[in-house]
Amino acid sequence: MSLTREAVLDVLKRVADPLGGKDIVTAGMVRALNVDAGAVRFVLEIDPARAKVMEPVRAEAEAALKALPGVGAVSVVMTAHAAAPPPPSLKGGGHGHAHGPAKAQGPEKIAGVAKIIAIASGKGGVGKSTVSANLAVALAAEGRRVGLLDADVYGPSQPRMLGVSGRPASPDGKTILPLRNHGVTLMSLGLMTQEDEAVVWRGPMLMGALQQMLFQVQWGALDVLIVDLPPGTGDVQMTLCQKAAVDGAIVVSTPQDIALLDARKGIDMFQKLGTPILGLIENMSTHVCSNCGHEEHIFGHGGVAREAEKLGVPLLAEIPLHLDIRTAADGGAPVTVSKPASPQAQAFRDLARQLIASGAA
Repeated sequence: MSLTREAVLDVLKRVADPLGGKDIVTAGMVRALNVDAGAVRFVLEIDPARAKVMEPVRAEAEAALKALPGVGAVSVVMTAHAAAPPPPSLKGGGHGHAHGPAKAQGPEKIAGVAKIIAIASGKGGVGKSTVSANLAVALAAEGRRVGLLDADVYGPSQPRMLGVSGRPASPDGKTILPLRNHGVTLMSLGLMTQEDEAVVWRGPMLMGALQQMLFQVQWGALDVLIVDLPPGTGDVQMTLCQKAAVDGAIVVSTPQDIALLDARKGIDMFQKLGTPILGLIENMSTHVCSNCGHEEHIFGHGGVAREAEKLGVPLLAEIPLHLDIRTAADGGAPVTVSKPASPQAQAFRDLARQLIASGAA
């Protein structure tokens, strides 16, 4: 008999909240429950002031599930759902605090990771994830020890792009063992969910999952960890830069004016968070017809270069719009691997060499 969600919930309903007088399911603490092939994962959402009290409850829930027939692995992440902060001032200056500013906890280094580079975009659809995958593989081809964290939590595509399948193991229920292909160590929320399954999570759940993927994954010794961020300027970007010591960000944009408008917002966000901008990448820069050789700038040309010059940061690469880049990514072997001698692959290799030469990677 296969393990069901209902059976898991029945077990969790026997675990009581020591102060609330209810079980943890009725109290609404069990969030993002995922039951798949004997593996059970969920978030235990609590009041941050009760973290110490709730740790034994988390352990009790984990032990009870492990005793359930058919359960092979259990992962329980405890995350604190803090009260909403005061609204930000539209005139700037951040949040007001009636009793003075809260003591901020600074960004932490990840054990064994020398450099962290965030790959960002102001809007979706500009090829940020494709750039991230190819850059990671190109850096590995240059001899660097590379990790790739797919933090694009709502649209995790790196498992498909790197041809990685399977589920990361967790021998002790706390440390996660990442997967590896093409010389790149990968962790992605897409490895923990079905490919067509939506991640319907609130901000605190996302922040808890991101911190777990940053600090509880056994990354090993890495020269550089590439973080593929979701588009925009939201919770994930802020959590990454506030919790982890990010060495720099690369912003990807197409030359199109609309894309550049959004890219500027992403750049402004990193500047406000104190994260250095390593440079910009113009993706889908030009298209060369495979039949006649005619070159055409479909999305315009030069806009990203002008933006980089205005900011005083390098234009790191101009990546062409080419069918091989798309088909290689869909096939699980980025063009840097599948066609290493092609001009498209060389654009990513040049980018990798530039980052290494500058000391960024």
